[in-house]
Amino acid sequence: VLSHNLCTVLNVPHDPVALEEHFRDDDEGPVSNQGYMPYLNKFILEKVQGNFDKVEFNRMCWTLCAKKNLSKSPLLISDEDAFKVWVIFNFLSEDKYPLIIVPEEIEYLLKKITEAMGAGWQQEQFDHYKIALNTNREGLSAWELIELIGSGQFSKGMDRQTVSMAINEVFNELILDVLKQGYMLKKGHKRKNWMERWFVLKPNIISYYVSEDLKDKKGDIILDGNCFVEALPDKDGKKCLFLIKCLDKTFEISASDKKKKQEWIQAIQTTVSLLRAGSPPPHKEARQKRKELRQKLLAEQEELERQMKELQAANENKQKELETVRKQLEAAAARAAEEEKKRLQTQVELQDRFSLELEREKMVRQKMEEQVAQKSSELEQYLQRVRELEEMYKQLQEALEDEKQARQDEETVRKLQARLLEEESAKRAELEKWHLQQQQTIQMTEAEKQELENERMMKEQALQVAMQQLKQLELERKEALEQYEEVKKKLETAANNTKSWKDKVAHHEGLIRLIEPGSKNPHLITNWGPAAFTEAELEERQRSWKGKKATSE
Repeated sequence: VLSHNLCTVLNVPHDPVALEEHFRDDDEGPVSNQGYMPYLNKFILEKVQGNFDKVEFNRMCWTLCAKKNLSKSPLLISDEDAFKVWVIFNFLSEDKYPLIIVPEEIEYLLKKITEAMGAGWQQEQFDHYKIALNTNREGLSAWELIELIGSGQFSKGMDRQTVSMAINEVFNELILDVLKQGYMLKKGHKRKNWMERWFVLKPNIISYYVSEDLKDKKGDIILDGNCFVEALPDKDGKKCLFLIKCLDKTFEISASDKKKKQEWIQAIQTTVSLLRAGSPPPHKEARQKRKELRQKLLAEQEELERQMKELQAANENKQKELETVRKQLEAAAARAAEEEKKRLQTQVELQDRFSLELEREKMVRQKMEEQVAQKSSELEQYLQRVRELEEMYKQLQEALEDEKQARQDEETVRKLQARLLEEESAKRAELEKWHLQQQQTIQMTEAEKQELENERMMKEQALQVAMQQLKQLELERKEALEQYEEVKKKLETAANNTKSWKDKVAHHEGLIRLIEPGSKNPHLITNWGPAAFTEAELEERQRSWKGKKATSE
């Protein structure tokens, strides 16, 4: 029956054949806990997928153990509240058997219940209880915790209903992961009417019900990292509106007042932020931090106890050593008395010898100080020389940059001059060609003279245009020559500066190596010398000249 009920609650298929096979050879009477555990682990717990109702599972376990262990004395809480305290105990207890809840977790739980009741926390009263508890044991069992809360020791002046509501609120938060709950109005998606619903906020979902008994569930709002919530202005006679927008749907909700609206917006924003960060719910994260802190303190306490034991053992050894030393001192005192006379005799000799050595040491120290002062002066001169060389190196780099820039300017002027010369040559060849054509035209027959005269006039006009272009090219060539002369002068000045710096560097023991321009690419050669034009510039000039020629024709 137990196995079948466990399988039902945990959503695991029950295999009665496996149960019979497992216990076939067991003829020793009733099965103990140790005898049942192998079957439980192998055939039930290993098949659990996690898709079961944990509250129902806890309720079944409570049914199995409550009757035997729950105190028979009257309590101020109901059996249902005792069950919820028992489930909370399983959540807050330490991960070792037998399960206990340590005083720190007891204080945390009692504070939560007291705050839920709206009462003030009595720290002094709990400190007295904690002192009495620590003298006897490390913590409380589940049944002792139920008896402590049910006795009303920390809820004096509160009725049973208030305590029950506080336990239920803490149970919802710690066990059911309810971060916030309450009544609000929700706008429908189809009818667009406003209905009052009981909303329950959990780490990844908001569920809404007809009432707070949670029996009639109307829907869910699935939360993820892409959801966001924002306040809305009042409209349609509804106030305190806010909007929850998810991937597939948008929900409009109206709170009862501005405070509730702000609380819900803040709670939902915090939940979405935790989902984006992949963090657990706040109470689970806080429990893990408290557990890690206790483990750290326990490790520090064990380390302190180990050190105390080591110190105690070392102290005992020291006592033995001191006793041995005392005996040795007594024996040494007798020897010291005999040696005192010898010491007095040699003391005068040692003082004289020490005085001589002290004078000698003073002389050596004075010499060392003089040598250190001399070395410091030499070091300062060397550093000054290095700084001067660094300054000269910077100036030399600037001179080389000037020379490099001058060479680049010279090369640009050369290219421009060569390009202009080539255009001039082309124009001259074209003019000679036109002149020959005119001579041939004159020698033609008299009958074609009138027709050719018209053609000659057109060509003369083109010739005039070409002459004007030739004059323009002449002017550009002259300007290029002037730029070339100017760049040449700059290059000579930079070369002179470089030469003077080379001479200066030569006097400083070759600590700096000159940086000279590298090799250049081969240049075009024209009738007037190396060209200063690139292939692209020549092609651009040729296309321009051809376009002008086509226009003139």
